[in-house]
Amino acid sequence: MYQYDVVDKTLVNERVAQFRDQTRRFLAGELSDEEFRHLRLRNGLYIQRQAPMLRVAVPYGMLSSTQLRALGSIARRYDRSYGHFTTRQNIQYNWPRLEQVPDILAELAQVEMHAIQTSGNCIRNTTSDHLAGVTPDELEDPRPWCELIRQWSTFHPEFTYLPRKFKIAVTGAAQDRAASLVHDVGVHIVRGAGGELGFEILAGGGLGRTPIIGQVVREFLPREHLLSYLEAILRVYNLEGRRDNLQKARIKILVRSLGIVEFRRRVEAEWELTRADGPRVDAAEIARLRSFFNPPAYRSLADCEPAAGKSTAFRAWYRYNTVAHKVPGYRAVFISLKKPDVAPGDITDTQMELVADLADRYSFGEVRVTHTQNLLLADVEQDQAFELWQTLEQAGLATPNIGTLTDMICCPGLDFCSLANAGSIDVAKLINDRFDDYDYLYDLGELEIKMSGCMNACGHHHVGHIGILGVDKSGEEWYQITIGGAAGADASLGAVIGPSVPKVDVAETIARLLEVYVEQRRPEERFLDTVRRLGVKPFKERAYAAPIAA
Repeated sequence: MYQYDVVDKTLVNERVAQFRDQTRRFLAGELSDEEFRHLRLRNGLYIQRQAPMLRVAVPYGMLSSTQLRALGSIARRYDRSYGHFTTRQNIQYNWPRLEQVPDILAELAQVEMHAIQTSGNCIRNTTSDHLAGVTPDELEDPRPWCELIRQWSTFHPEFTYLPRKFKIAVTGAAQDRAASLVHDVGVHIVRGAGGELGFEILAGGGLGRTPIIGQVVREFLPREHLLSYLEAILRVYNLEGRRDNLQKARIKILVRSLGIVEFRRRVEAEWELTRADGPRVDAAEIARLRSFFNPPAYRSLADCEPAAGKSTAFRAWYRYNTVAHKVPGYRAVFISLKKPDVAPGDITDTQMELVADLADRYSFGEVRVTHTQNLLLADVEQDQAFELWQTLEQAGLATPNIGTLTDMICCPGLDFCSLANAGSIDVAKLINDRFDDYDYLYDLGELEIKMSGCMNACGHHHVGHIGILGVDKSGEEWYQITIGGAAGADASLGAVIGPSVPKVDVAETIARLLEVYVEQRRPEERFLDTVRRLGVKPFKERAYAAPIAA
């Protein structure tokens, strides 16, 4: 993974010192709330319902075992002994004390981490495919390009105060595991007409109050022009994006109002004017960045079948929580943070330290954060999987549910977030209680439930196969349900099935939707495929057929 150089270290350490002084002045009454607000947001610090929340950047989801141990230590000493991994591959602490945040940032800097630009109207943490570099379906490893974007975007003077936040996702595989079509900009590594590698650039995606799927701005961009083209997109947005209405300030609104043809024309015109003097990516720099992501020292192994003769529990875990690796004899192993009695994405300090130890023992000291709020050990030898599973099982980290209904994406909701209208964590528990039969879950197959506690859509409910949105009705928590959404290469927005339902009815309403699927599905057809084939009507009719029994 990428290692800081002297410039990185100096920049991050100076930012820590700067924020320490800003925090001191605020606590002393020398800075007003409004003056401090912009300063704290630039350092990942929010004010939530009960306490500050600190969001720490995990660039494109990559962590070393040393960094994960530090995160566990910080959780124990400065928070309530846990952290929360997000859909943007970051980690959040929900209970730090404001006066101690500079100390947390100083400790993060010691392990080459920070909270810079994890909030505010700037270019946020660049996200990517958690299987980058190991998946067999990849054209090229996107991580060097993510690192290039990270370095270019950090403190970029022209894009520090954008109309709204700006998110970029990069993927190098046909199967889009980075949800790039619902980002402000999606960067896809593709082949040109002559077989050369370059980029397809999309813009205008996003969720929130106005969910929109991104559209292609340029079908093929030569690699050396990536940064100058991104600058052209951002410049058009920065100059023409709305600043008079917070809800209409994202680039998706600009793209929609202009239309993709006119937006594309303006970006291309800006690029033609500025690219000669803009940043150019030379081969030497990309080669330097690639050197940080060279393959580890894999052993020469043959593929084996470690599940043969093992317990049913291990076989289920191996089937659902591990995936193919491009190197024979290895598997990529998901560590599920979706145990039924735990808030999705949460992990304790001791669990973080254990995973760090397991990464050293089984996966070259590297851990990855996934878009789906789980962790990943990318390089596990197949014949060590059983031993790894035994340890994870004892630690409550081997729930065999990756890709199933209970592998839910879930925002913190009303438990923590000051913007939320309704709870999410408690609804996730109700769903887990209702669907606790693994044989049934496995029979349902691939099924993504995504849940948000408000219209800001941090839980990506719009693109869930089943989406759940919490709404407030006269002080009571109700939930709107959508079906048919997807976040991959075939991204789509879910359709609302009908009126919102009370919290106690959410799980049973989902059960009714699944009844239709089980009755109507064709062989090998996913829930999503059945919804797309049948439409919403039969699901809606079943969901609202009769009152749900108490």
